[in-house]
Amino acid sequence: MHTRVLTGITTTGTPHLGNYVGAVRPAVLASKDPNVDAFYFMADYHALIKSDDPDRIEASRFKIAATWLAAGLDPKVATFYRQSDIPEVPELMWLLTCVTSKGMLNRAHAYKAAVDRNVEAQEDADAGITAGLYMYPVLMAADILAFNANKVPVGRDQIQHIEMARDIAQRFNHTFGREFFVMPEALIEEQVATLPGLDGRKMSKSYDNTVPLFEGGAKGMRDAIMKIVTDSRAPGEPKDTDDSALFTIFKAFATPAETAAFADALHGGIGWGEAKQVLFERVEADVAPMRERYEDLMSRPDDMEDILLAGAARARAIAAPLVETLRDAVGLRSARHRSAPVAEPVVTKPVSKGKPPRFASFRDDDGSFRFRLFATDGEELLLSKSFADPKEAGVLRQTLSTVGGTNAVIESQGDHVALLLAGEVVANGASYPDEVARAGAVLRLRTALDALAAAQD
Repeated sequence: MHTRVLTGITTTGTPHLGNYVGAVRPAVLASKDPNVDAFYFMADYHALIKSDDPDRIEASRFKIAATWLAAGLDPKVATFYRQSDIPEVPELMWLLTCVTSKGMLNRAHAYKAAVDRNVEAQEDADAGITAGLYMYPVLMAADILAFNANKVPVGRDQIQHIEMARDIAQRFNHTFGREFFVMPEALIEEQVATLPGLDGRKMSKSYDNTVPLFEGGAKGMRDAIMKIVTDSRAPGEPKDTDDSALFTIFKAFATPAETAAFADALHGGIGWGEAKQVLFERVEADVAPMRERYEDLMSRPDDMEDILLAGAARARAIAAPLVETLRDAVGLRSARHRSAPVAEPVVTKPVSKGKPPRFASFRDDDGSFRFRLFATDGEELLLSKSFADPKEAGVLRQTLSTVGGTNAVIESQGDHVALLLAGEVVANGASYPDEVARAGAVLRLRTALDALAAAQD
């Protein structure tokens, strides 16, 4: 059984070497574990709490998405999406807000720290504190619970937020009498690599002491490395590796043999300027291929948008059915659903194990592109909407091939069955005379989509 692991990615600022070594590289490696169902999202709603610069928000979302993809994240393996493309998250946040104790939010570390600063400055306790900051823990809970994530990798400073998510989930489950949510667990990142910056302190945008990952190209990286502060020991004098920022950064990229050779060079008296050049060349060997991929991605924003929207469709295929269940649980029910007759069980045609359902693409008379989904016995199950671009139709076909019937959003609309992604009808089935026939069509479609997903595995 796969463990669902969910990670949020901050979307402000420009990625630097510390971000890559401490977060991006280990997360990309973890996503390749065949036992992990990895979800990676760009936390752009959270970014609004920290920044009111729309241009910065917009630019950083694409830069950071391109960074993760360039670093090796495979969007066909991991579900990679923007938080703001999942409307179920803010809706779930409101449902959770209505069962969340204000007293618990009063105890949140970030809010308490802001209050303490105001009191120390003899200001009103809540001066300058937005409701966004105050409600941050509930939004984070919605991020996690929308997908019923089992594990959430966090540093120790974020453990409280996972505990709050568990508390909120338990309150909701208890209030509405069902186990809607699994209890997420914090996956503590004890061994997170922390790189020193130009001044020896932790590399951080807050200290303005970073070495850029891609911005400025190779020259920008080399110029920053040459500014790293060192001691006054001259060429020929042995250098201390224990307290050397150069050695720490080198070790984060090098093999054990390379690290040992660099340590010998430092102990042997290599000059700091030469040592910085060695460090640059070693880091550049890893970064240059990624930078090339990054620049290619940034030159193709439409393609990157397709990747992110495909990830959002996969994510919504999981979140939307859950939120629909929660809406029903809290009483936000459809009158149509209340009055509809209960369908009798329908015997469905079995899907051949050796031959999955198939798509057939075609070009319409108006020049647009569409496709049909056929069952193994030849029955037409779906006809897609029209697309001006055949690549868009291809992305939708791929999405339908991976979501599976259990996670698909399929509903009756009038006398026919519709399939929805991201809240939009993307394909329709045939018309059926009554509720029982439509229920059978839904089951056949779910079975076909499950077969397609199984074939992908």
